[in-house]
Amino acid sequence: MISATPITGGCQCGAIRYRAQSLGRASICHCRMCQKAFGSFFGPLVTTEGLVWTRGPPARFDSSNRNWRRFCADCGTPLTYEGEGLLEVSIGSLDNPDLAMPEVQVNALATRRAFAMLADLPVRTGEAAAGDEAWNAGVVSNQHPDHDT
Repeated sequence: MISATPITGGCQCGAIRYRAQSLGRASICHCRMCQKAFGSFFGPLVTTEGLVWTRGPPARFDSSNRNWRRFCADCGTPLTYEGEGLLEVSIGSLDNPDLAMPEVQVNALATRRAFAMLADLPVRTGEAAAGDEAWNAGVVSNQHPDHDT
């Protein structure tokens, strides 16, 4: 389905930008390759149609004999997972990640033990949270804004 909302995204430094015609099923993948590619417990991805690179060519890494990934060679942002007719973009690289709410988990056998307890971790409150907010207020981001420039 073609989206009425512009679907755009890119890397954190702004060297790579893209536009997509539509988004499909969003998932989180627990496979070890996604864990390493994202440097995280899982890889958040959404199927995509009509992807066009609008700024810069992304770099490519053949992560297996059947799949490859595109990323920004300047800042390292993971951008796609591709192969055999499949094209998915990283949800975090979307200008509006809320357009792609995960619907399913895949490769669950590789789920890290810590993943199951993440929602139960305490949230910093009070003085600790105020300290975080004060520190964050002093941060000057070098990241590209979440829109085309």
